[in-house]
Amino acid sequence: MPRRTKQPLDALVSQEEIRPLYDRLSSMYDVWGRLAESRARARAIELAAIKDGQAILEVAVGTGLAFFELVRRNPSGTNRGIDLSPGMLARATKRMAAVGHDNYSLALGDAFGLDIKDDSIDTLVNNYMFDLIPYADMGRILAEFRRVLKPGGRLVLVNMTKSERLGPRIYARLYRMSPRTLGGCRGIELGDRLEQHGFRVEIREVYQQFLFPSEVILATAEP
Repeated sequence: MPRRTKQPLDALVSQEEIRPLYDRLSSMYDVWGRLAESRARARAIELAAIKDGQAILEVAVGTGLAFFELVRRNPSGTNRGIDLSPGMLARATKRMAAVGHDNYSLALGDAFGLDIKDDSIDTLVNNYMFDLIPYADMGRILAEFRRVLKPGGRLVLVNMTKSERLGPRIYARLYRMSPRTLGGCRGIELGDRLEQHGFRVEIREVYQQFLFPSEVILATAEP
């Protein structure tokens, strides 16, 4: 008999629930971020290869763990960070007070409709957001990312990913039982979707920290 293809696990937390969920999680997010995400986030910052004077955008800036480092590397450039959650933005704003200059902006924003000009961004960074998004909606966001990036611009993504190793299987089971316990995140793989929406995947790496699996992707916007 032919083998049945296992269907990918779709988002189990509605988009309407994401903002209040992350407002509640904002006070404790840094603990989780350092415990389970810090290696992947550090690699993403490295792959961003920021050169001073660039136009940088981080979508889903969270508490500013990555944004702080991006801005620190780009004091003469343009640095924008947006997030859906006021609670997360408040934490990011507090963190950014220590960056040493004010060449950045933080604002409420939605990845489905970026208030950014076409072809204006050199590097776009997005950490742990697509793992919250239903598969049917991912293309709309990728189209927005491609719209605002300059041809050849860099897209750096980090997401919870899938794996047959023990840790990821535990998290996948926990997600099915209580998706809000994991902040609505489930394991995904974005490579094929990026190729379908005007990006070329240059690097994909997988990191596991605290048994939590993350994929780190560097893609470039096709001309």
